[in-house]
This record gives sequence, structure tokens and C-alpha cells, in this order.
Amino acid sequence: MHHTARVLIVEDDRVARELLAEILRSEGYEVDAASGGEDALGRLHAGYDLVISDVRLGDGPSGMDLLQAFQQEAPDTPFIIITAFGDVTGAMSAIQLGAHDYVSKPFNIEELVLTVRRALERQRLREETRAQRSQLGEAPDARGGIQVGERMYIVGRSPAMLEVYKTVARVAPSLSTVLVVGESGTGKELVARAIHTYSPRSKGPFVAVNCTALTESLLESELFGHEKGAFTGAVVTKKGLFEEAAGGTLFLDEIGDVGPKMQAQLLRVLQEGRIRRVGGSEEIRVDVRSVAATNRDLEEEVRAKRFREDLYFRLNVVAIRVPSLRERPGDIPLLVQHFIAKYASGPEAGIAPDATEALKRHDWKGNVRELENAVERALALAKNGFILPSDLPPDVLRSVAVASPAGLIDDRPTLAELERRYIELILRETGGNKKRAAEILGIDRRTLYRTLEREGRDREEEEG
Repeated sequence: MHHTARVLIVEDDRVARELLAEILRSEGYEVDAASGGEDALGRLHAGYDLVISDVRLGDGPSGMDLLQAFQQEAPDTPFIIITAFGDVTGAMSAIQLGAHDYVSKPFNIEELVLTVRRALERQRLREETRAQRSQLGEAPDARGGIQVGERMYIVGRSPAMLEVYKTVARVAPSLSTVLVVGESGTGKELVARAIHTYSPRSKGPFVAVNCTALTESLLESELFGHEKGAFTGAVVTKKGLFEEAAGGTLFLDEIGDVGPKMQAQLLRVLQEGRIRRVGGSEEIRVDVRSVAATNRDLEEEVRAKRFREDLYFRLNVVAIRVPSLRERPGDIPLLVQHFIAKYASGPEAGIAPDATEALKRHDWKGNVRELENAVERALALAKNGFILPSDLPPDVLRSVAVASPAGLIDDRPTLAELERRYIELILRETGGNKKRAAEILGIDRRTLYRTLEREGRDREEEEG
């Protein structure tokens, strides 16, 4: 059964109050109006779907006072503040206090209607998500994967990820060297941590080093340590990471980027289990399990004589390939829910189905790392932690628009008609946000407004 949204307007100016009520009733909403703050406070528990209030209400409670009261007593009710044109401070304060959005006087009717629609749509989707969770009995932060450390998870249920889990389970109990391969951002370090977590060495240290972050001389000192006086600045003897990782696991990330000298030294350590500190003469036995990772094709590097073949075979005792997100799009909703649980500030955080679909269709060149950044950004922009398509990064929306041409050209439209359809598609994807739509279209807002006005006139003439 369709529910007619109930909206409360709080405005001390009679003309403005009646105009707002007329506009919203014409949109099909049930509208009540209050002439001041005291009147509105008496309706705190009346079950409104949305409240729109001027920030200035004469004597008595202000719009900000009402906002705080509704946040405390009816926190699920979206609240829109009306501010004076140019009142940036008031608008920012309202958002910080929990307002869904704000509109400025004199308000643009189209902008006001779209703001109301977005607020009610966001609320509807939040309630649907809440109801689905209740029916499924599933916690908001439920994950489909394995835990590999405090607040660290490998997430995914796709066949490709199940193969990763199976290989980790088989290799973890052994002491074999493991090579983890995959594109940047796929989670190679998490796989290395999983090997450590499920191994007999789990109580020992897990030590990670990024081989590309240091010059070869610094990497040598970092891995093997140095004796006092070995070089300028070596004022004390320092243990290297091989010694620090004794009894545990040393993770050598981006191993494909190390130079020839370091390749020879690593081969010797892996074969003999001994290291020699920089500037030292004594050999020190190290009890370390090594796991290496790379985003390079090491077989190709060996053929090009940029990587030692004997070191490659020593590292590649067991290989685990971590799939890219392109190979497991079905895991994206699970990853999104995981990141929402990780970054959201409240238990009601969630994401609209359309936003999830947009994330599934995007080409994640940065893989899981890029997806995580996108979700964290969207949560920072989303109202009350609920992500709509308009909260997603512009490049995600742009790629979705390009990848979703269905219906745009089926009937071979004119260029003018194709332009109109494409603009409408972008506006739908951004939830009516013209600023975001203009960014995606590569034009300024004025040009977008002029285009929309022109198309409106053209349609009127056609219908006339």
C-alpha cells in the first residue's frame, strides 16, 4: 500500500508558509504547517516523515532549536533548514547538527522539490534496509570471509576467493616460502597475514616491509640490521627485520622491485637461513617463515633477465594468486557492507540498492583498496550514514553512465534527443544533484540549467 508522506512546515512568515504548503501539496504530500517554534515542538511525536523549518522563527525556539529537539526525540525524521541567502555559517551549522540538507531564501522551487524528494527517498531506503536486516536476522556488519587479525578481514565468497582460502589452509601449517601475486590493491598483505594467522607461528611476530619504499642500501640495513659504526649515522647496533621476525613471519611486499644485489642476498638467506648485519662479520641464524608478494609478472621479469631465476624458484614454492575485483564482482556487495561497518559512525548506516549496483558496474583499477576509499568517501558525504548514488565519487557515476546505454539509442534519436536522454540519465544517477551532474557532464551548472530550460521549452512547443 502506497504511503503518502507527511511533511511539517515551520515558518513564521504567513506568505512563505502558504507558498511552501501549496508547492508540496501539489507534489502529492500531506502537509501540516506551524507558525512558530513552540507550535512545532508540540508536534515532536506526531510521526512526520519530514520537517522543513526556517532557521529564524521570531520569538521562541529557533529552527536550530527545533533541529536539536527532533534529533533527540525523533532522530529518524529528516530535517531541512531554510536559511537566508548567503548564510553559509548557518547552513554549515545545520548540517553539523544533523540536518539532512538546507535551502536558501528566496528558494528555487525546483531545487526545493528535489531536496524534499531526496530526503524522503533516502529515508524510505533506510527503512527498507532496516526491515530486510530484521527479516534476515543478519547483523549490519556480517562478513563473508575470514578474520586475519584485529579488525582485519579477507572478504569474499566467490569461487576465486574460495580457492585462495583453500590454498591458505593447506600451506599455512608448513614452513614453505609462499609467493602471493595479484594486481595492486587486491589484498596481498591480508593473504600473507592469513597464512601467518593460521600457521603454528601465529603467536610469533608478523613483520611487513615494502621493498619499493626504500633504496637498496636502506633496505639492506632494514632487513639485515647493522653494526655500530657500519656507516655514517650508525651510532648503535641495530637488529634487522629478519631478526625481529624470529619465530614468526616476514612479509616481503613488492619483491619484484628489488635490485640485483639485494636479490643475491635474499637468495642466500632463504637457502641458508642465516644473515650478516651490514658492517658485521658474524653470521646469525634466523628462524623466519618468508612470504613474498608482487604485482609484477616474475616469469616475464626472469625472461627479461631483470629477476634472478634461482630466487624466483626459491620464492615460488607455493604460489597464491589473488583475483582482481573484475574477476569477482559478486563479492563487491559483501566488501561494501564490510567497509560500511568499518567506517560508519552509527548502527543505521547502509547503502541504497542503486548505489550498490553502481559500485558493482565500475571498473576498479585500484581493486579493493580503491573500493574501500570510495565507500569511506561516500559515508563522509552521506546523510546519516546512508549512501545514495549521488554520494558516490564522480568517476564511479561517470563510468556507470557510459556503461549503461540501454534505451538511449535504441530508436536512433536525433543528437538533440540523445543529449536530453543522457542528461536525464545522469540526473537520475545523481539523485537530481545538478552540481554533481554538471561535473560528470563536463559543463558548469549555468550551462546545465540553460540546457534544461531550452529542452523544457522545446517539449512544450512539441506538445503544443
